[in-house]
Amino acid sequence: MKHNETVLITGGAGFIGSNFIVYLLEQRPDIQIINLDKLTYAGELSNLKEVQDNKNYTFIEGDICDRKLIEKLFNTYNFEGVIHFAAESHVDNSIKNPAEFINTNVFGTFNLLDVAKMHWMAQPHQPKEGFKNHRFHHISTDEVYGTLGETGLFTETTPYAPNSPYSASKASSDFIVRSYFHTYGLNVVTTNCSNNYGPKQHDEKLIPTIIRKAISGEQIPIYGDGKNIRDWLYVLDHCKGIHLAYRKGVAGETYNIGGKNERNNLYIANTICDILDDIKPKQKSYKEQISFVKDRPGHDFRYAIDASKIENELGWKADENFETGIKKTVEWYINKYTL
Repeated sequence: MKHNETVLITGGAGFIGSNFIVYLLEQRPDIQIINLDKLTYAGELSNLKEVQDNKNYTFIEGDICDRKLIEKLFNTYNFEGVIHFAAESHVDNSIKNPAEFINTNVFGTFNLLDVAKMHWMAQPHQPKEGFKNHRFHHISTDEVYGTLGETGLFTETTPYAPNSPYSASKASSDFIVRSYFHTYGLNVVTTNCSNNYGPKQHDEKLIPTIIRKAISGEQIPIYGDGKNIRDWLYVLDHCKGIHLAYRKGVAGETYNIGGKNERNNLYIANTICDILDDIKPKQKSYKEQISFVKDRPGHDFRYAIDASKIENELGWKADENFETGIKKTVEWYINKYTL
């Protein structure tokens, strides 16, 4: 990659995107980043205050479904790379309003791919002169694989079996990305990650909700019996995996990024309460606020990722385990919610 590479990052004001932009500018101070974000409820410009004055960072408010805008940005900035985070991602919202998810996640991804193809490729499987290394990196989720029983792990070859409108829309976008590699030879790479946690996550997600409700003295809502299991990945570890796959991943390949930290939701609530009891004690344990609420429709029982491909082929490894990562996370949210 040459000096002053210019990259389009979509959805960079969201949780993972904003953490990634800060990380990338630390790792590659010469890179030019254009952050395109629609600033829906999930996007928050304050997530980027560390970089807002960086001369190599530009924010543009806009929608990936706006093809004219995408074409104009490609013509203006001549991107060498696209790292595509922008997505509607909250499962509960996808149950209530699936149309938004199909539009952004399927049509929006198609738009970006198609403009990149027009800009970078002379004809199928033949990049324009000097465009050979231009890359489209698609960020996806382990939810496309459906649900697991008590045992087993998702690998890159697990058949897709999405169970919510959200995961179905992400699965669709993954397939469109794949088709642009096989049909047109576009240099694409896809990463599918397990549940992320860490600073800057949207308040409605599980871990920020537990912390916020605990601190404010409200009941801490846990779906069903709290036994649903997720593989938790600290967001900075995910950022490191994305950067590796973007730089070194093989075109057309998929890499699963997971934390090897399977925990059920009740364990997470109890762990957060233990940390709060320790660093912000009150008369009785925060655990007394845990309450169980009606489970959501189509709630997958267990997700867990086998990350051995990215570990063995690209040298990635998670630096945080759940217990070290959650402590950092709780401390960050205490600052946010009590200042």
